[in-house]
Amino acid sequence: MPYINKEDREKFDDSLKVISDNILSMGDLNYSISKIISNYLDDVNTIEGKVGYFHYNNLIGVLECAKLELYRRLAAPYEDLKIIQNGDVYDALS
Repeated sequence: MPYINKEDREKFDDSLKVISDNILSMGDLNYSISKIISNYLDDVNTIEGKVGYFHYNNLIGVLECAKLELYRRLAAPYEDLKIIQNGDVYDALS
């Protein structure tokens, strides 16, 4: 869930803005996301002494939920607009 409280957001927003300003391609974005994950796993390994399935499973869940929230908040409303503009492809729903 990306909706952490405003006080917690403050510790990330400036750094993330610098990163975002330098992302010029999907490769840059993929690298940035992958590097954040890699750094997180390095920290987990340092703190806990090992990284295991639990961590990978949780990270995959975070990525999946971020994907779903992107679709829910941005892509789905865009698709709904296009249905209005261009007509529905699912005749059974009309």
